[in-house]
Amino acid sequence: MKDTPEDIDPVESQEWQEAVEDVILRDGPNRAHFLLDKAVQQARAAGAILPFSATTPYQNTISPDDEVDMPGDAEMENRIRAINRWNAMATVVRRNKESSEYGGHIASFASSAALYDVGLNHFWRTRNPMHGGDLVFFQGHVIPGIYARSFMEGRISQDQMENFRSEVGGGGLSSYPHPWLMPDYWQFPTVSMGLGPMMAVYQARFMKYMENRGLIEKSDRKVWAFLGDGEMDEPESLGAISIAAREGLDNLIFVINCNLQRLDGPVRGNGKIVQELEGSFRGAGWDVIKLLWGRGWDELLERDTSGKLRQLMDETVDGDYQTFKSKNGAYIREHFFGKYPETAELVKDWSDDEIWALRRGGHDTKKVYNAFLRATKAKGQPTCMLVKTVKGYGMGTGGEGMNTAHQQKKLQEDQLRAMRDRFQVPVSDEDLPKAPYVSLNNAQKAYLAERRKELGGEFPKRIHEVEKLEVPGLDKFKQQLESTGDREISSTMAFVRILTTLLRDKKVGKNVVPIVPDESRTFGMEGLFRSVGIYNPLGQTYVPEDRDQMLYYKESKDGQVLQEGINEAGSMADWIAAATSYSTHGVPMIPFYVFYSMFGFQRVGDFIWAAGDSRARGFLLGGTAGRTTLNGEGLQHEDGHSHILAQTVPNCISYDPTFSYEVAVIVQNGLKRMYQDQEDVFFYMTLMNENYTHPEMPTGAEEGILKGLYRMRKTSRPGKKHVNLMGSGTILVQALQAADMLKEDFGVTSDIWSATSMNELARDGQDCLRHNRLNPMAEEKVPYVTEVMKSAKGPVICATDYMKNYAEQIRGFVPNRFTVLGTDGFGRSDSRANLRRFFEVDANHIAAAAMVDLWREGAVSDRDLEKALSKYDIDGGKPNPRLS
Repeated sequence: MKDTPEDIDPVESQEWQEAVEDVILRDGPNRAHFLLDKAVQQARAAGAILPFSATTPYQNTISPDDEVDMPGDAEMENRIRAINRWNAMATVVRRNKESSEYGGHIASFASSAALYDVGLNHFWRTRNPMHGGDLVFFQGHVIPGIYARSFMEGRISQDQMENFRSEVGGGGLSSYPHPWLMPDYWQFPTVSMGLGPMMAVYQARFMKYMENRGLIEKSDRKVWAFLGDGEMDEPESLGAISIAAREGLDNLIFVINCNLQRLDGPVRGNGKIVQELEGSFRGAGWDVIKLLWGRGWDELLERDTSGKLRQLMDETVDGDYQTFKSKNGAYIREHFFGKYPETAELVKDWSDDEIWALRRGGHDTKKVYNAFLRATKAKGQPTCMLVKTVKGYGMGTGGEGMNTAHQQKKLQEDQLRAMRDRFQVPVSDEDLPKAPYVSLNNAQKAYLAERRKELGGEFPKRIHEVEKLEVPGLDKFKQQLESTGDREISSTMAFVRILTTLLRDKKVGKNVVPIVPDESRTFGMEGLFRSVGIYNPLGQTYVPEDRDQMLYYKESKDGQVLQEGINEAGSMADWIAAATSYSTHGVPMIPFYVFYSMFGFQRVGDFIWAAGDSRARGFLLGGTAGRTTLNGEGLQHEDGHSHILAQTVPNCISYDPTFSYEVAVIVQNGLKRMYQDQEDVFFYMTLMNENYTHPEMPTGAEEGILKGLYRMRKTSRPGKKHVNLMGSGTILVQALQAADMLKEDFGVTSDIWSATSMNELARDGQDCLRHNRLNPMAEEKVPYVTEVMKSAKGPVICATDYMKNYAEQIRGFVPNRFTVLGTDGFGRSDSRANLRRFFEVDANHIAAAAMVDLWREGAVSDRDLEKALSKYDIDGGKPNPRLS
């Protein structure tokens, strides 16, 4: 079959085209779309194989006839924008005159200044008592321009501008959007490429979740994400766009700045990134608005009766488009318009300067305004705007359209002069070499102030004042503080019961957000399906297979559980949206995201780092944790290092509890710290799927649980043969078994220490060392580990289900002989007993290690040691599990 069938009846074909044209003239393009869609359906039903095209011609989506006039004073805005461009450039150039260490970027904001100007002047509303405010993910590399805008508004001082990227001394400005460093200014961190798009999708989704649950008012708020076309190569950038369409997120707007360049060169030199992205987004169900050409092209397109100009626009590749804007009007005349006689004829009476003055759509504020306006009126689907610009626009030989544009941080005097003259910036020849900041006059300042006043106030702005939640006291979890008797449960089940108690709490129950990727039944959380329901904006339009069961799969529009499918990255983005809700919505939410611990920090560590930067508050739960506790699953599933990764995030508080009462104490303390004291921290806690009995909480154990270590069992009269067995998670149960074995086999007594957090212990010890180093004449601080173990007699054997480094980090603070057992190496499939034997963390290895240390200290004889090694089946020639 031919790709293009032969036209066997040109007259009939012409009649069809005229009929379509007539419908458009009489009833508009929507009617034509409806009729053609019906015709296509009928043809396909009859067996016709019709080609599908997800792209439209390489032209603006909005026709000139459909454009409205832009409000405000266009000339005033043009003058202010010119000064903004200059000050953004000066921010980087001035810092790099001092030292090239400071870096920075000029070209990205130069390409997108009009986009941000229109948004800040006409669209982006600040949260205030009258409106919930819009959320904007700023493209990371444009930040000098956003600071420059705030400088013109008087929000940022010149001293701060002079300290761009110089924060250590205080009063500086962060390199990119970082809420941790500028907590009153930035809302979202974005410069780890690809995270912004996905986080924006889930912020929009969570906004709908909050609305549908009645926690915030339904409104016209929008989530805007400004992205680069090169950034769209990141898998995460496109990873959630189908979710946005499926859930009808008409509160979501992507603005992709298509300046056709990555950091080093073209995005699609041999192709067309706009067309590629249009196909991806339209195919996923988004509305796509293409803004490619400025107003100067409208006249040419109207005169293009041959269609050759449209053809030329379609067939020219991005690499050539980039080259054109790095040259001049004469080059464009010859190499673009000169390709066909018909297109050359269109500009034969134009000067080279007039050709060069033809702008891309992203530099035409009227067209930008109209594209933004249409995006804000979307109904039922998200919007993607593909806006064509020139990277380094206005930089001339300093980088305009050049591959080196992204790295350009310095401009020579002639380049400064060219930019000044092009945008008519009021800088004298004398001052020009200094690239001075330019202030607005009073009229310009008043204009900006009025624009922002109409939109609710300063922007960007992060608001973090929020009403404190009345969190339940520890007594609310009384059942978890008591012994389970002979009944065996897992720490996961203990957590589920605590979560259920919270969901039923009249004060905070509605604020709890359970998040699960697709493992609710694995974690024993299926009871939540019926009790609070799974969130789905469409409700449940089908009859679930298990409808006749008590715990059937129940979806509802006001459901509370966010069940994300097999999607850890999306679940993490959901969690960030919930964990920052106190700032974005003024309503503190309490997210509990439960995941396979191996697929948490390791898989989405970049998102977790972004959560820390975002000042997120909430709970991450690493389920089925430990290298040997998740039996049968093997190498890819068994986690022996998530706590080591958790330690890398400064405001992550991490715990590896063993018993139900420890889980209760940790959760209640987290609630207090984050939602009552309003600390900008978040908690990570590992949970196990192994069942065992749980004792009653020892009196006075709370402080030690939270600080990371307490003695849960103490020998009243320790003799010469006495050890301290320390552990966490399920391996603490192995230590308890080892204690019984040592007592029965060799008369060795043991104190048992539960180490709920090696990370918190290490941080405390390091903080003490730092204080003592910086304040040598002051009273010396003693690490908590050192203090609580000063009365401990005998060696310490510490075993966990994690790599040895987890416990090794406290070695310097333990006053006793210290032996660490851990699970270094790849996991593998087997029973728990065999895995623990293999990794040398079972009761036998713990007991044997205790006997070796006692022998080294002269407390047991050679004969007893040999007997112990034999009894506990210790093989000195066994291969190292780390290398096996």
